Amino acid sequence: MEALKQLHASLAWVDGRWQRDVLLSVDAGGNWSDIAINVPAPPGAEVLAGPLIPSLVNAHSHAFQRAFVGLAERREAGQDDFWSWRDRMYALALRISPQQLRAVASQLYAELLRGGYTHVCEFHYLHHPADPAHGGQAFDDELDMAWALAEAAQDAGIGLTLLPVVYTRSGFGAAGLRPDQHRFEADADWVWRACQRVTAAGLPRVNAGVALHSLRGAAPQDIARLQQLVGAADLPIHIHVAEQTAEVADCLQATGMRPLQWLAEQGCLDPRWQLVHATHAESAEIEAVARSGAGIVICPGTEANLGDGLTDLPHWLSHRVPLTVGSDSQVTRGWVEELRWLEYGQRLGLRQRNVAAAPGSQPSSAARLFDAAVAGGARAAGFTAWGLTPGARADALVLNREADALRGLPDEALLDAVVFGSNGSPWQSVWVAGRARPWRAPGRVGDAFEAAMRELWGSAG
Repeated sequence: MEALKQLHASLAWVDGRWQRDVLLSVDAGGNWSDIAINVPAPPGAEVLAGPLIPSLVNAHSHAFQRAFVGLAERREAGQDDFWSWRDRMYALALRISPQQLRAVASQLYAELLRGGYTHVCEFHYLHHPADPAHGGQAFDDELDMAWALAEAAQDAGIGLTLLPVVYTRSGFGAAGLRPDQHRFEADADWVWRACQRVTAAGLPRVNAGVALHSLRGAAPQDIARLQQLVGAADLPIHIHVAEQTAEVADCLQATGMRPLQWLAEQGCLDPRWQLVHATHAESAEIEAVARSGAGIVICPGTEANLGDGLTDLPHWLSHRVPLTVGSDSQVTRGWVEELRWLEYGQRLGLRQRNVAAAPGSQPSSAARLFDAAVAGGARAAGFTAWGLTPGARADALVLNREADALRGLPDEALLDAVVFGSNGSPWQSVWVAGRARPWRAPGRVGDAFEAAMRELWGSAG
């Protein structure tokens, strides 16, 4: 396609480093058609007011959990952990309606744009109506909850990869789901049908993949059936794996293998697979994942909030396993905080600094993690390219050099200051498909969110 518009940045992050006088051409499809270095701004080009960097893909999101943020941060008695948090979260999952989900997701997606994400991978398992005891009504369409998410993404102007989730059992060896999990039930055929329908809808900036909740939530026959249905289709396949030590112990007892080990030895993994969390991974498992070409999605904010533990980041990086980040439970909603937590968790655990840096090739921890997240996000969303590169969607962030964190710094330190010195959103504009997008939720979105929260949790005090 011919260029529809041209943007010019005096400074831009291209090919892993800062480049000067960058001319970016946007085609009629909203993709970068050409990127040229050391080119003065030609007549008619829009000159950007600050340095340009890629936006990131949020590779793991449960949008409905935005309505639960701040409501599980007390412990009245006993021990609080992931499993007790999950049981409390089900109080939300059991009652939220499609209309409320759209309101919550619209608010979330506007916040994600503010946080520097311009595309989100929605790990969607809230499929069915609530039961009448929780105010549930029959759906006109079995995908009403999925369409609510797609509509929210359109409302906000963010891109969306919808990942309907196979969820058939409550644990290893269980015959089915618990009563409080009835909204999640979906076998491989249901999920494949949902994926095909979302794809066929042809919504702007919306695509689809598939997901399996976890090895405890999907039996081996479910995994085999989904693989059969997907075949050689080039689409992302996501799964929660090895997030909790209890999950690892249960998998060992049921199969004689650890979760990542089981997936690798069953021959499941290939570059389409995205292993969400992969927190508790041994060296041999990391090496097996590396051989397969699969990627990992780390969610540092949520993993910290839930007490999951720390993954072996140096080992994943040294084996060049594709990795990226996600907001998961939505306690954090910007990639700056995720990358900061990813590095700081390692520093606390290892009592070292600049753990992610690679002396001799990339001495900047921020740059190494950022570039990994750019590349890994493309694969997680099912794209062949992402970032400031021809063929990628024309998404980007314009930095604000007047932001407190960036004032007076030399150019080469800007990305380090964004990740380790800013309060979260040091940009002045967010671009999606070649257009600057509002990145503050309009009043009607906030009002609808507040109304949904009051309906879900009662009147505000």
